Amino acid sequence: MNHDVIILAGTIHTMEGMPPGAPAPQAVAVRNGVITAVGSRAEAAGWQAAEVIDFGDAVLTPGLVDCHTHPVFGLELTRGCDLSGAWDLAAVRALLRAEAAAAAPGEWVRGWGLDPNVFGSAAAHRDLIDDAVSGRPCLLRLFDGHSALASTRALEIAGVTGPRSFDQAAEVVCDGNGTPTGLLLEAAAVELVARVMPAEPFGERKARLAELLTQFSRSGLTGAHVMDCNDDSLELYRAVEEETDGGLPLRLRISPWCMPGTGEPEWRGLAKQIGAGGRRWQVAGIKLFVDGTVDNGTAWLFEPDAYGESVAPFWPRPEEYAEAVRYFAGRGIPTATHAIGDAGVAAVLDAFESLPPGTPPAVHRIEHLETVPDELIGRFSRSGLIASMQPTHCTHYSRADHSDNWSTRLGTERANNAWRCADLRAAGTTLGLGSDWPIAPFEPLPILADAQLRRRSRRPGEQPIVPGQALTARQALEGYTSHAARAAGEWQVAGSITVGKRADFTVFDVDPLAADPDDLAAARVLATVVDGQVQHSAVQHSGVQHSGAGTGR
Repeated sequence: MNHDVIILAGTIHTMEGMPPGAPAPQAVAVRNGVITAVGSRAEAAGWQAAEVIDFGDAVLTPGLVDCHTHPVFGLELTRGCDLSGAWDLAAVRALLRAEAAAAAPGEWVRGWGLDPNVFGSAAAHRDLIDDAVSGRPCLLRLFDGHSALASTRALEIAGVTGPRSFDQAAEVVCDGNGTPTGLLLEAAAVELVARVMPAEPFGERKARLAELLTQFSRSGLTGAHVMDCNDDSLELYRAVEEETDGGLPLRLRISPWCMPGTGEPEWRGLAKQIGAGGRRWQVAGIKLFVDGTVDNGTAWLFEPDAYGESVAPFWPRPEEYAEAVRYFAGRGIPTATHAIGDAGVAAVLDAFESLPPGTPPAVHRIEHLETVPDELIGRFSRSGLIASMQPTHCTHYSRADHSDNWSTRLGTERANNAWRCADLRAAGTTLGLGSDWPIAPFEPLPILADAQLRRRSRRPGEQPIVPGQALTARQALEGYTSHAARAAGEWQVAGSITVGKRADFTVFDVDPLAADPDDLAAARVLATVVDGQVQHSAVQHSGVQHSGAGTGR
């Protein structure tokens, strides 16, 4: 057989079972975007191809896939000043003063990535930012993506003068006199202010999206599971694909939101979107929510948090969530449900355990699972549901001594049930890993490291957080490769380097299965390959050999 390209590397981890002691292959051949041969360099010498790419001693794996990210929604969430590196209120205020000073007259001040730990034991309040932005309208997105802090002027422009009622568990937080504090919890409340802000032009958003996807590719990603779909998301993806040479640099699997307050007419419209897409992007599932976040008191817990919060479901009538699950699952449509608190996870299990016999097979998942007691681990493993988790939520936003906001709210027992990755794997659960960008950075190598370390990589002085939940190097890599494919229902066509599967690869300058995790976090991605085509290469002048000679070596 004549191949389009032969790719050589010092080590190729197929992520599919190999006989004990068998040497790792060092060659893979591709035709029409599909793997056509896997073998040794000696075997590759007899293969025919129009091009040979030799990565020398590098390590090649199946392409890395982020199982939870928000490219288009993230464009809005990351407008303005990046507050994610500010560790106290003084630093936040200094950044806001600089942002306000640089803004044109009448222009809004925006910020994102605000860590609630900067407020200490105090409540977030507009008084803490009004003077820093010189009375301008201002909206700051908290890091969890589920809450925001608005300035007094922003509330005035939006006409928000008191509490509101919503179809979901959202809240305009007010003081004892019914006056808004500026804190807005969950999407419906945040949208009251966000909708009166000047919109970013489509062309600018398209350019930012194209650059973001390029950055994803450079980081080692060949795919991403997108957990949102805004009004013009599909139009943006289509425009970027049409105007970019070679199309999108990675594959996108998109799941639009199904929200409380909707019923069969809206669900029917969502179902009709399934299958829409282009060459490397497709609407392939539905995203639902049963709760919010621990940090802002909107998770769903069996027992209240330390402030008496996090006791309400996101769907005010949980039976309507279960009805939505039956609607989509009954049509064979994959779902992914955001569930962070223990009661929220239990409610999702209840809904899927009650599906009638004969429900069409489809892959269904729970996203996040931040605190889960022992009894739910067993139920989860029996349910057949996929777990999708984000290791850096643990390592970036909680602390081993439980002094952070997340742990303080939950208390010691529930904080010790944090991100139980190892226990879920031990119970036989498929575990996909991801970033939840822009909630946390998207670069996958530090995430693979954090999953093993249970602390922030390259910070050896930090104490690990519930270290017994650390993943092995192989389990972490599986979370971005073989288990990521299973989480998308794509194991038959992706997730391992196997003849007949997609030719999507990531090339490392270290071995992700053998490197010290801190070294892995600092390593380089040498190349990403999608459909057998190099999307990113960092080594054109570092030993990679391209050949059009027509034979392997």
